[in-house]
Order: sequence, then C-alpha cells, then structure tokens
Amino acid sequence: MKRPAVEVADLLQAQGDRFIEKNRTWLSYQQLSVLRALKNCRTAALGGHVDRCSNCGHQAISYNSCRNRHCPKCQAQARQRWLDARQQELLGVTYFHVVFTLPQELNPLCERQPALLYNLLFRASAETMIEVAADPKHLGAHIGFLSILHTWGQNLSLHPHVHCVVPAGGFSLDRERWVHPQYVFFLPVKVLSRVFRGKFLARLRRAYQCKKLTCSSFRSLMHKLFRQDWIVYAKPAFGGPEAVLRYLGRYTHRVAISNHRLVSFDGERVTFRWKDYAHGNQQRLMTLHATEFLRRYVQHVLPRGFVRIRHYGYLANICRDDALTLGRKLIGFTPKPREADSVSAIEAPWKCPACGGAMQLGPILTAAELALQCMRFDTS
Repeated sequence: MKRPAVEVADLLQAQGDRFIEKNRTWLSYQQLSVLRALKNCRTAALGGHVDRCSNCGHQAISYNSCRNRHCPKCQAQARQRWLDARQQELLGVTYFHVVFTLPQELNPLCERQPALLYNLLFRASAETMIEVAADPKHLGAHIGFLSILHTWGQNLSLHPHVHCVVPAGGFSLDRERWVHPQYVFFLPVKVLSRVFRGKFLARLRRAYQCKKLTCSSFRSLMHKLFRQDWIVYAKPAFGGPEAVLRYLGRYTHRVAISNHRLVSFDGERVTFRWKDYAHGNQQRLMTLHATEFLRRYVQHVLPRGFVRIRHYGYLANICRDDALTLGRKLIGFTPKPREADSVSAIEAPWKCPACGGAMQLGPILTAAELALQCMRFDTS
C-alpha cells in the first residue's frame, strides 16, 4: 500500500509538545504514553536493526515499531494474526451484524470514567442479546457472538458503540439441534433497544448507588435517558465463513482514524476525509487545528489493559472449543484445513533496493547503538 502523504505522527512531531503543554492538567498517563509511542513509532528513538542483503551485502537501517494498539501504523500484523486464529472458529452459517450505541448524553461520563461506562456497555449489550435470543418468541436458542468496542464517529467525535458479529441461530436449549432465526435481522431491533436501555440504566444506577460513579445531576440524567429510544442497528445476514473474515478485518483492529484518511497538513491545520452517514454516506472533508485534532484523537485512548474484543455465549473462552465441535456436528459443517499463516507474508524479509535479494534482519539495537551505526555509515 502506498505510504500516506500525512500521518498522525507528523502532527505529533509538529504540534505534540504544544498540545501536551496546553492540556497537561487533564491528560492521563495512558494518553501521554500513547502520544509518545505514536510520535516515536518507526524512528531512531525506539531503536532498530541494521539489515544486510544476502546477495550483494547492501546494508540498511530499519526502525522499530511502537506496536501500540492505538497506532495507525501498527495494526496490520496484529489484525492478520487475530483473523488467522479466528478462521478455525467459524461455522458454516451466515452471520449477522448488530450495533449497540450509547446516547450522547452519556459522553461526559464516558470521558471521566471510560472503563466503568464501557464495561457497562459490553455487559448490558451482551446480556440483551443472550436474553432476547433465549426467548422462544424470538429464537429460543443459546447464541454465541463476539463484541468489538469502537468509541469514535467518522469526524473523531466521541461515539461509543459495540459491534456484535453473531452466527445465524444457536443451540436449542436442550442442545440437541441447531435453531435457525425467524427474522431477516436475526432479532427484533425494537425489543433489543428496550431491553438494552433497561439493563444499562439498571447497572448505571447500581454503580451510582455503590459510589463507583460520580455525577452531580444523576436523577435528571436518568430521567432523560429513560424517556428516549436507544439506538440498536442490525444488518441482514452478510455471508458465510469467508465473508465474515473479510468483514471482521474492517472492524477488529481499527483505530480512531487511519493515516490514509488524512489529506493535508500545513503545520497548523489538518484536513481529513470523513463519511457523513446522516446525509447518504457522502464523503466530505473536515479541517481542524492540529491541537483540536489531537484532542479528539486522545478521547479514544482506552484505559490500560482494557479488553476491546470480547466473546460471549457459547463463544466464551471457557466453552468455545466444545461448543464449536457440537455446532459443526449439528449443522453438518466441516471447516477447511488451516491455510498457511498469512502473517508470514507480512513479516517476510524485505527485498534489497539494490539487487532485489532478501534482506537478512540484524540484531536489535538500542537508540544509542543505532546512532553509532549511523555514524559509521556516514563515515564509510
């Protein structure tokens, strides 16, 4: 893929120190760590290695990646490894996509206590899916699915929501047969919306009563949230096992904005592409000052150790293998043999720019050791 003209790292190089100095009072240690990692990614600051061509002896320096999960440059390998592991967990059925979104009135709480609110979002949406699916009026089955947290909208605003990818159907309650869905959208969206609202607000009230949540206008907030419809969006089935892998690749390891959406940066203002879902998915351009862009970007830094991809129902880690074996038997599906690890293609030795031979990776060097190597290159 062609290198983008502008990267988030360019904004951090030019305006990062100014942004941090201006906002140090509210920036968390985790947010500062992420900004530092993105700024130094694939630069001499993180060290690297001196690679040598096995054919002609040409030498070149490769800088280390930060491997931070918020970095736009470091997700390709992590995504491919994850997808390769999921390949053997797919069933021979179609898959549905259901999205649970928090109302914007909760954004201030999400900014102050992200771990609490996002955990509530995961739990309430998962309990909703499992409970509604178990109801004989809707499906009468035990389902399994994975949930992926996204916290952003296309314009980098705070927009917390979870994407649930679920196989069509589930086990009958006696686990003797596979139950197929009755609805085009898997489960009725209006029912999901009401149950989700009730479960989330019940957990929110409990957190407030246990003094885990601080909110000066909690009663009025709850009143407002109870009076509105909550958004649950569902798509019809989008395909079988091969399609779901391609689909998941677009969601699992995405960051708030990719470098390829950045259009230009003049040292002060950055312009990027965004999709306007409210007006027919039109592609638009937005221009922000670099410090405002970075403020929006750090809103989406997750708390340290927070798990943003989770499995529920029969896909939970504790029972996944046995459930998948039973599911394949009931459906009559035999998975394809595991393909050669596609990550190897990403991590294959790069080619020599001089002769096209394979470059052999050298030992990892610290930033200081790498600086000495650069000096030797300059004097040779």
